[in-house]
Amino acid sequence: MGKVIGKTKDGQDIIAYEISGGRLRAKVMNFGANLMELHVQIKGGEDRDIVLGYKDVEQYFDNDPNYGCTIGRNANRIGGATFTIDGVNYDIEKNDNGHNNLHSAFTSIQRRIWDTKEEAADHITFAYHSPDGDLGFPGNMDIEVTYTVDSDSHLILDYKGVSDKKTIFNPTNHTYFNLHGEGNGDILDTEVCIHADSFSQTDKESIPDGTYAAVEGTPMDFRDFHAISERINADYDQLTWAGGYDHNYELTKDEKWHRSAFDHDGKKEYEAAQFRLPDKSLQINVITDLPGIQFYSGNYISGKEYGKSGKLYVRRGGVAFETQFFPNAINVPKYAQPIIEAGEQYHSKTVYEII
Repeated sequence: MGKVIGKTKDGQDIIAYEISGGRLRAKVMNFGANLMELHVQIKGGEDRDIVLGYKDVEQYFDNDPNYGCTIGRNANRIGGATFTIDGVNYDIEKNDNGHNNLHSAFTSIQRRIWDTKEEAADHITFAYHSPDGDLGFPGNMDIEVTYTVDSDSHLILDYKGVSDKKTIFNPTNHTYFNLHGEGNGDILDTEVCIHADSFSQTDKESIPDGTYAAVEGTPMDFRDFHAISERINADYDQLTWAGGYDHNYELTKDEKWHRSAFDHDGKKEYEAAQFRLPDKSLQINVITDLPGIQFYSGNYISGKEYGKSGKLYVRRGGVAFETQFFPNAINVPKYAQPIIEAGEQYHSKTVYEII
């Protein structure tokens, strides 16, 4: 059963739930369908929480880094905070650099109370109804996210959605991982491998324009494992503009990365990325059916906030791997489009495999 851990500013109960399976135990809450904790049983008996978050629930009301949030209706950036569907122009919140849109809006679904639709020992489903015109997006939309932990050490996120109008739908999860344990320094020694030959080149405001850039010969090349620290401070415009890694990788989806155990609804799931501690004692593989993944090295963590265990969260104290359609895809026709038709059932699955 869930436990009330606080109230929103308008008096709604904030309820936290624990789910567990195998080596994993997670805490999630109905505020933002937010992942608050992810505990892993380490060899030797250590219980290690590997995701960043706050001690006091009220801190999640602001949560500028978006620790653990379910992001939607549209994750990542939309250039000019405007888009067109079937000749109709839609303007949304200009919450990024004064004229772009980031993660839909500050007060989007990641900072709202969701309904608890289903609860079990190993999974929980949250549901949210977003009305037509909500934050500027068309369509009455019903959204669900299910968190599942299983005995094989998988954290599985299922996203579903249906709208009565053609609309954008591109949800993701914005959890920050620190495999040393939340609050235990930065993530610069974390070794990363991303199964992608190219990334979405951006302008100085991190807006892709449709240019594909090959990773070969650049500091963006993670086709083999590299420590984040190895090239993050390289004299390279993409890294300089973003303050580090904050880029969408265009996944190769080679059959050697196919993870058929997670296929669903005729969609294939592929391993997209891997990240691990340098001693290889803990590794996470990210699996998705989506075309891209945002690799974000926590460049804008302020270094001024204390986390749930009372430790200071330093800059680059967490790393995020956000599965997604490409940023600004709605304004770049050659990209796979984050569009669903009226009545179309959307279903996407992301798996964090912990080994």
